[in-house]
Amino acid sequence: MDKYSRYYGIGVFAIAIALSAVLGTQLIMPGVTNITKAINDVKAKKETLVQKQQAKQNVEKKKKQLQNSVINAQKKIYAPADFDLGNDSLFFTLYTDLIEMIKSNSIKVKSMEYSYNPKDDQFVTNGKDVYFVSEIDLELITNYVNFGKFIQDIYQYPYYIKILKLNVKPYPKDKKVLIANMGLRLYARTVPEENNDQE
Repeated sequence: MDKYSRYYGIGVFAIAIALSAVLGTQLIMPGVTNITKAINDVKAKKETLVQKQQAKQNVEKKKKQLQNSVINAQKKIYAPADFDLGNDSLFFTLYTDLIEMIKSNSIKVKSMEYSYNPKDDQFVTNGKDVYFVSEIDLELITNYVNFGKFIQDIYQYPYYIKILKLNVKPYPKDKKVLIANMGLRLYARTVPEENNDQE
């Protein structure tokens, strides 16, 4: 009898260990799976972040080139052929060229707002009646390649265009699509250059 009770105790102990192992595995495996999935998700997000940072650096580099072009290349301020048409028509050519640059790079305009002669602009403050300034706020839908080409077109444009702000973020539903918020200032002379020495 003692012999069987001893085997009975060993059997119960073995079954308890087996059940503990099975239950432990069932409890631990989902945790291990979740940790592995989380590690893979973090790795994928890091790779995506690196790609986005690289693309942003490329856009920032082109933006910097554009800003430096005014200093280094001394771009001209646009002067219309006919000054008698009034301030409202001063920017017709600049607006047309800007819209053409946007269209030629297959960029969609979601919104466009403009105002004239912002008080914080040095040309407005110091230029008195010599310069007229138009500030444009754009919301654009594009991709990295086309937006880069658009920035390059602004960089190569013969007249001075100032980039005030540039915020680029991917569209949440499609990361290849960008939403770009851009602030630009266009400048035009209100009198012929030869009649004024204030530049």
